[in-house]
Amino acid sequence: MRRGPIREVLHRFRKHPLAIIGLAVLFVEVLLVLLAPYIAPYDPMEQHLNEKLLSPSRQHIMGVDNLGRDVYSRILYGGRNTLGGAFVALFILVTIGVAIGGIAGYVGGILDVILMRITDSMLSFPYLVLALGLAAALSPDLFSVVLAVSLTWWGHFARVMRGMVLSIRENTYIESARAIGVKESRIFIHHVLPNVVSPILVLSALDLGLVILAIASLSYLGLGIQPPAPEWGMMLNEARLYMFLTPHLMVFPGVMIFVTVLSANLFGDGLRDALDPRWQNRQI
Repeated sequence: MRRGPIREVLHRFRKHPLAIIGLAVLFVEVLLVLLAPYIAPYDPMEQHLNEKLLSPSRQHIMGVDNLGRDVYSRILYGGRNTLGGAFVALFILVTIGVAIGGIAGYVGGILDVILMRITDSMLSFPYLVLALGLAAALSPDLFSVVLAVSLTWWGHFARVMRGMVLSIRENTYIESARAIGVKESRIFIHHVLPNVVSPILVLSALDLGLVILAIASLSYLGLGIQPPAPEWGMMLNEARLYMFLTPHLMVFPGVMIFVTVLSANLFGDGLRDALDPRWQNRQI
């Protein structure tokens, strides 16, 4: 019996155990940070100076920081800012890139030239350096970091989207739709966009780890959310002075960032292979 397209994608995805593990880890992390108010044993900003810099124990499974705050509770609440900021930034930059690339590729002409020159200008700068400059020019908070990453990271999405739209708009079914009088906006929404969903999903999944790393990096530099609110990158920055005295303060947020980025990359690789089985043949 022939499988439907969704079942076929799921069947191919199940052949990648590392991708399944990556997706499972991401799901568990998101679930834990969403349930942080219910499962965190302490208030993440509650201070007990008489317990500062304690090593991991039964009462504090990840230890206590320099201000007597429970590290495990701050990891859970900090994940809300890191992962939440990354997902919001990814959604915004994908929306911007898809909109600009789709309009440039479908409309063409002088508008295509203008939009692609703007895109080339964005791509000519290193993403993180440009985001660093923009975040530094704004007030230091999570919104500024999300905005900085969103406004500097969309260029390659626009390029990919434009290339796909240019190839799709020349297909026979597009010409047939125009011939029978279908509006251009309807053609774009119902015939062009559905054919670019898979590549955009793959690119988004592959970029998720990089966006998480960018959010954490900018927060590490002091440009993101400010103390006493927790965030993984900022927790690394706060632990620098104590890295030799109490290394657990750097180990736990560092491991969370590493595991999250690795899981996102594994999931992205598996999703790419599931949605585009020709990729493996090209690799071989």
